[in-house]
Amino acid sequence: MINKVITFLQILLLIGLISCKSENNKRATYFGGKIINPKSNHVVLFSMDKAIDTFYLDKTNRFIGKLDSIDEGLYSFFHGNESQYIYLEPKDSLMLRLNTWAFDESLVFAGEGAERNNILIDCFLEDEKEKKEFYNQNKLEPTKFKEKMDSLFVLKLKTYITYLENHPNETKGFSEVLKISLTYPLLARIEKYPIMYAKYSKTRNFPELDKSFFNFRNNIKIDRDLLMYYPPYYRYVKNYLYNETYSLGHPPVKNTYSAKFTFDLLNTIDKKIVSEKSRNALLKETFISHFYNKSSCNINKDPLNKFFELSTSEKDKKLIQKIVNDAKAVVKNQKIQDFDVIDYSDSKKSIKDIIKGKSAMLLFWNPEYYSESYIVSRVNYLSTSYPNIKFIQIKIDGNDSDRIKKLDIKDQFYLDKNSEAQTFLTSKMPRCILVNKVGKVTNGYASFSSYNINPYLKLLNEIN
Repeated sequence: MINKVITFLQILLLIGLISCKSENNKRATYFGGKIINPKSNHVVLFSMDKAIDTFYLDKTNRFIGKLDSIDEGLYSFFHGNESQYIYLEPKDSLMLRLNTWAFDESLVFAGEGAERNNILIDCFLEDEKEKKEFYNQNKLEPTKFKEKMDSLFVLKLKTYITYLENHPNETKGFSEVLKISLTYPLLARIEKYPIMYAKYSKTRNFPELDKSFFNFRNNIKIDRDLLMYYPPYYRYVKNYLYNETYSLGHPPVKNTYSAKFTFDLLNTIDKKIVSEKSRNALLKETFISHFYNKSSCNINKDPLNKFFELSTSEKDKKLIQKIVNDAKAVVKNQKIQDFDVIDYSDSKKSIKDIIKGKSAMLLFWNPEYYSESYIVSRVNYLSTSYPNIKFIQIKIDGNDSDRIKKLDIKDQFYLDKNSEAQTFLTSKMPRCILVNKVGKVTNGYASFSSYNINPYLKLLNEIN
């Protein structure tokens, strides 16, 4: 707490600098702050999924931006590969301070609009803490579980009511966002409880639930475009849609979703989500996540055709078609095609020469989907678990400054736009290709983050 008070004092100067300007800009909104240990030279502000401004750090790692005309609501800012949500109103002068070594934990706000955003980050951190405690709650029988959730819900509402009592002039928009931030993580866990209970129970079956178990749904609106990108709201909607699909008679999923489940989930999304933009986003996310979860180059035709039937986004359809084409371009049990990669001494090398006589996993990565810290953690884990496999990291559309410093530079490469590998990376989505020591592909489209890649790696590791 003392550290957070100190940070307020450290950014008072920035607030002072903009206070005189505000007199002449009655509607202008200011957003700025200081980044400790910056990961890049800029901060990008988003409204939903659209970047609306970029602010560059000065020599002291501070930034300040003026927004002449914004609507009240949720925004997100990105720095490096991390992001967080903020709530802005016209005439706010919101300043932040954060240390990238503890991005969320160190984040603190000052200035006009600070109280709102400090309670939102507190909600986020509290939810992160509660996630770790909820595994055991899922093992409870339904009555005990619901009692626990109800008691926690009362505490969350008390926090909400106390805040509104202390801020009687708070806007309706923020009041709604705060209530969602506090309570929807709990409601999302209630929606997910049946599948989690089945996972931990001896019978592996869904629990028998009272008809009133989901009564809270009567007060939920699941079709809010402006909130769909906000994690507490999105997670609830996603868990609800999965729960509704399970209710059609699907057994609990163990490792991978069946083609029939994916097909029915796409139909559920189409039926429940009226907003075209939100519906298209959920259809795309569902198809891609289920394909990646499977960690195999095989694409089931029924879900694929259903996606193309239901989506009205030509952009999304083009992306999915590129993924399909990329998957077909690398054939299992055939020799991997040769292509050039560039190492970090700026020398071109043949991929066949690099992996000759070795079993290898080729990770083609894109920072839009995987952070460097995640790649480091995952590669270290996999290389320890499967010591007979060479793990190669190849950045799609990279350059000579893109190496990951905490991994062996000898295993890192990047592609230029002329590499033959670009013929099977047209979507720019990450993928892994597993190759045995004679150069044959054993899996053409494995997912780096999926648990289901492990059986393929285990087999590849054992054939040496």
